[in-house]
Amino acid sequence: MNLNDLRIDRQKWMTWKNILPLRDALESLEDGTWHVETGDVVKISGEFDEDKINKVAKLMMPWRKGPFEVGNTYIDTEWKSNIKYNLLRPHFNLKDKRVADIGCNNGYYLFRMQEDKPKSLVGFDPSPLYKTQFDFINHFVKSEIIYELLGVEHVEFYEEKFDTIFCLGVLYHRSDPVAMLKQLYKGLDKQGEVILDTFYIEGEGEMCLCPESSYSKIPNIYFVPTIGALKNWCSRAGFSDFEVLETAVTDSDEQRKTKWIEGQSLEDFLDPDDNTKTVEGYPAPARVYVRLIKDKK
Repeated sequence: MNLNDLRIDRQKWMTWKNILPLRDALESLEDGTWHVETGDVVKISGEFDEDKINKVAKLMMPWRKGPFEVGNTYIDTEWKSNIKYNLLRPHFNLKDKRVADIGCNNGYYLFRMQEDKPKSLVGFDPSPLYKTQFDFINHFVKSEIIYELLGVEHVEFYEEKFDTIFCLGVLYHRSDPVAMLKQLYKGLDKQGEVILDTFYIEGEGEMCLCPESSYSKIPNIYFVPTIGALKNWCSRAGFSDFEVLETAVTDSDEQRKTKWIEGQSLEDFLDPDDNTKTVEGYPAPARVYVRLIKDKK
């Protein structure tokens, strides 16, 4: 697969009629030097044209992952992504590692990962909107993060192998989860690891929920496995080790409507009379976080 040809072709996405005005707004931002803090909120401080910053940020709605603060503009994203990041933080050390984030959205986790001083950081996400949001934040951060308009299916063909791959909230969108896990496996260097999260259902058996048409109002959810079934998928994909790091139920503190998104959020996806169920009657979203090892030493 020729990724350079694909990159050239996908760069044309930036000229789409809904994206080009955002790119033009981005280009209008003045250059400068700013102070950056990458804690729970990625904060950028310094001298700004505050009205312009707010206007450009609002053009780029909806903002899903964050939060970010640029001057006086607080981007209160749909997801408090710091909750997931802080849950996982004790389980990894990225110093001097080649790191990828698959489905990186606007790069919130990548900005946070800089604190570990990895050798390289590469984000994969085939969304021109999310890439533009990343470019907006990175205009101020000035990081060396590489953002690729590529998907998980391109990882195995990438020009370098990775020591650590994060793949958070992607697996359940794939109709062939084992094939996707094999793609992650092939993208790793020897002894490489994947930090993965996906929806799961409780149960002792090795089985999956297969939603009829949608799950939590999301149409492209194909399989929601028990942890036992997920372990079997990972084994079939070739991983030699499977470690459950955490489990968590998604709640309205982590995901909710804000003025920075459009449309619905978690409160609209759950049964209004029983928040342990989705509107379809399935178990409410819960996530399992696992570490997968390519080859034990």
